[in-house]
Amino acid sequence: MRICIFGAGAIGGYVGAMLARQGDAEISLIARGPHLAAIRENGLTLETEGQTFVQKNVTATDNPAELGVQDFVIIALKAHSVPAVISTIQPLLGPHTAIVTAQNGVPWWYFYGVEGIHKNKRIKAADPEGVIWDGIGPERAIGCVVYPAAEVTKPGVITHRAGDRFPVGEPSGERTDRVASLSRLLISAGLKAPVRTKIRNDIWVKLWGNLSFNPISAITNATLDKICDDPETRTLIRTMMLEAQVVGEALGVNFPIDVDKRIEGAAGVGAHKTSMLVDLESGRPMEIDAIVTSVQELGLITGCKTPAIDTVATLVKLKATVAGCY
Repeated sequence: MRICIFGAGAIGGYVGAMLARQGDAEISLIARGPHLAAIRENGLTLETEGQTFVQKNVTATDNPAELGVQDFVIIALKAHSVPAVISTIQPLLGPHTAIVTAQNGVPWWYFYGVEGIHKNKRIKAADPEGVIWDGIGPERAIGCVVYPAAEVTKPGVITHRAGDRFPVGEPSGERTDRVASLSRLLISAGLKAPVRTKIRNDIWVKLWGNLSFNPISAITNATLDKICDDPETRTLIRTMMLEAQVVGEALGVNFPIDVDKRIEGAAGVGAHKTSMLVDLESGRPMEIDAIVTSVQELGLITGCKTPAIDTVATLVKLKATVAGCY
């Protein structure tokens, strides 16, 4: 089995290191710059649960053409970075190569295979020019929801902070041989990766929080505990989440937990900076379109109003634009 991690940063590096430790598959990494140089020289280092592992049994490159056709390509880039690399992914693709979409937000393939009036509808916020849909093909896609927290603490070193859940699922809901095989590989590597027959439910539970916590954290420069404990921002978060729930349910999504329990879970994480706030502080592009704009678009598609989401989207887009992060 050949697996390429396209984007071996924090999450991609964590998955790649865990798979390489298990040794059941041939693992390759697409990385760049000092991070790539360090991996080539010293191997990929993973710090997790008080232990340090160095994986030297991985191939690392910035040129996918060196690797050949893969069984799975796990794209661990942020959603807005994917269109720019579609042409370079092509050498990795054979007739049966599956693409695992390990990004936050609404995935570009969301309506692929869905029956009814929205069948195969494309989401502009997720794939503005249709580059991903046309360049990869939605039939290759396997959904994956990313829950762990990790970071690249220095070139070649991934520090895993918390979490090990990567639920996976076919857009069609089928339990295919390929998604079952992917699940087994990830589970054998020590990750929690059940096959979901309704992967969109899992996508929305993660999106539910990201949609509200991330932009409000970026606007206020506050950590999760503060925005959840403050009565006014907590009310705004709850309002945004309830708007999103109406949109999701209009699309047939089931939300398995109560909105207040979801907020309490985030508050319990403590003084944690959201990924959007970290990107803002680092001067990197923020995942606004995949996480926020896409829900606005789905609201328009379903005829559901999202006034609180619209207001927060306007504010965070302006803040990101002024900071050069949008």
